[in-house]
Amino acid sequence: MASGLLALLDDVAMIARMAAASVDDVAAAAARATGKAAGVVVDDAAVTPRYVSGFAPERELPLIWRIAKGSLRNKLLFLMPGFLLLAAVLPWALAPLLMLGGAYLCFEAAEKMLEKLGLGHHEGEVSRPTAVDRAAQENAMVAGAVRTDLILSAEILAIALGTLEQVSLATKAASLAVVSLAVTAGVYGFVALLVKMDDVGLRLAATGHPLGAGAGQLLVRGMPALLGLLSVLGIAAMAWVGGGIILHGLEATGVLVVLPHLVHGLAHAAGEAAGALAGAVEWLAGAALSGLLGLALGLAIVGVLFGVRALRPAAASH
Repeated sequence: MASGLLALLDDVAMIARMAAASVDDVAAAAARATGKAAGVVVDDAAVTPRYVSGFAPERELPLIWRIAKGSLRNKLLFLMPGFLLLAAVLPWALAPLLMLGGAYLCFEAAEKMLEKLGLGHHEGEVSRPTAVDRAAQENAMVAGAVRTDLILSAEILAIALGTLEQVSLATKAASLAVVSLAVTAGVYGFVALLVKMDDVGLRLAATGHPLGAGAGQLLVRGMPALLGLLSVLGIAAMAWVGGGIILHGLEATGVLVVLPHLVHGLAHAAGEAAGALAGAVEWLAGAALSGLLGLALGLAIVGVLFGVRALRPAAASH
């Protein structure tokens, strides 16, 4: 009896050691994957605040929560299973699919830039929106944010998956799940903190303490400018990430490889000319060129869509 109990305890201890080793493997793989995708995570955090700007303060956190749930649903229910299946069955299809997503990001960046310049399409203003109008506006905003997040999340998980080639399928799935949870919590936690900083400033300003009141007034006055800057950075980030996805896709598919080679060559030349700042300058030059490419592609897509819309009434009149 005692020997049987000892054998059972020994088996339990062995299972516990195996589980601990598996958890360590998943944690290490997830940390490595998240580090590789850090650039796109930053872009995601820069893009999101512009979606909740212009809404009533009491609606900001509920809207961010809705977007965060949509983001997590994108990652866990659609992207992660789809990428694991494609990586196992059709690995060559990943790059073209990501390029389609990158083209959408380029289009959205160009469209938002034109809107900021007063050249985009604007619907008529309604002076007193009804509750139904506000609900429809919120739903449309959340849907747009979740669509954009789908592309950014796809890029994050694709980069993460590329670092997990040498691990088992179970470890890949667990690592991608950990990355999805960590990235979603980090991005939308940061966004929630950011958009409520003006409320924190108002509370500090109301304390009456000279130091707290001064800091609060600085926050209240500075947050609109910061959110406006982040809106611009979000547009730039979409063009940069979209252009980068296109360049990487061209390299992966072997189509028009002269274009990514030209971008890499120009960025490398800029870095070499910078001396001690070579690494930073090369990265900045590459990001800028990717952004310009993304913006040019986005403007081309906007032009094509505008032409199609213009032709529809003419075709209907004949």
